[in-house]
Amino acid sequence: MTEKNSEMVEIFGQEYKIKGVGDPEYFHKIAGYVDRKMREIAHSSGIMSQSRIAILAALNITDELFQEKENSKKSRKELEKQAVELSDLIDSRLGAAK
Repeated sequence: MTEKNSEMVEIFGQEYKIKGVGDPEYFHKIAGYVDRKMREIAHSSGIMSQSRIAILAALNITDELFQEKENSKKSRKELEKQAVELSDLIDSRLGAAK
């Protein structure tokens, strides 16, 4: 059974208790990322509502996630294409050597 850790983190001036499996330093890392995003939005937009800032931060982080997934998908397809091309080249060279 995996042990759950509990860690206090601060996001945008509020403390939150995070529970989960993993390194407590990781909890601080992801909380710090959310905090920075919220502060960037608050600074650049002048929005005062914490809930609106949180929603915009969530949208921005989700956009980053979706872009990374799409980039990963494109990279995977390109690698698969190159693997097929390399396999075909090897097959043709081996066939020519016979």
